[in-house]
Amino acid sequence: MDSTHDIRDHPLAQAWEVLQAQHTQGEALQVDSNRLAFADPEFLLRRETRGIRFQLEMLKPDLAQQERGIEHTVVVFGSARFKSLEQSQSQLEKVRLAHPDLPQSEAIQQAQQDLQNANYYEAARELASLVSHGCVALAPSERLTICTGGGPGIMEAANRGAYEAGAVSVALNISLPHEQAPNPFITPTLSFQFHYFALRKMHFAMRAKILIAFPGGFGTLDELFEILTLVQTRKVSATPVLLYGSDYWKKLIDFEWMLESGTISKQDLDCFKYVDSPDEAWQEVKKLLPC
Repeated sequence: MDSTHDIRDHPLAQAWEVLQAQHTQGEALQVDSNRLAFADPEFLLRRETRGIRFQLEMLKPDLAQQERGIEHTVVVFGSARFKSLEQSQSQLEKVRLAHPDLPQSEAIQQAQQDLQNANYYEAARELASLVSHGCVALAPSERLTICTGGGPGIMEAANRGAYEAGAVSVALNISLPHEQAPNPFITPTLSFQFHYFALRKMHFAMRAKILIAFPGGFGTLDELFEILTLVQTRKVSATPVLLYGSDYWKKLIDFEWMLESGTISKQDLDCFKYVDSPDEAWQEVKKLLPC
């Protein structure tokens, strides 16, 4: 978040300076009832103060985006495992050199699959570039900003496309035990980390003008069905949802079978649309721009 002054000049900053000094000296944090409440980790991490933590995770990214004039986003999500074309080609060459007598080894097959999935990475990268270039001349209140989950794979690709186009992009990262560090293409002042999945997904929905789901795993499905449910139940406005890669999505989820089985209605199929190229997706995004 941008600031016009040094936070250390604020008298309340002394509360954090004491904690920092203890940390630097390797001292264990001691319970202290005399510590200011907002600078007391032991107090803020209590079960009873969870609501305050919810509010903070809601407020911090919202204020920062308001200050940057970001009102509308194109949310892009998908697998964190996909690599760029360059990385995938290099990895396949290395694996082949390591297993010259095993052309059908598991390692080579996996590297070949990674190379195939790299097409999705490059597509997300190109799409984000198209969006960023297409919105550069618009007023800030009308501009669409790329927003991702901030990690590797498809998220990195979309942030990278915006970065290469000279545009800012937002990242809503999640704190996990084994991943994921923010990718290097995010605008630093628009990189946010969440503890609560629910608050993170709420922020995805808050400014989204359109959501584009690339092939992905459990996390992608969680985010996708969260949005589809909100649209279906009219908890949010009719936000367009694009499923990139019709072959993948139609094989993964048989929506027609759900309709035949009576678990969804015919109009529910209007909640999303399949696209198979960056340009096709961009044409859908362009419909949201002012004429």
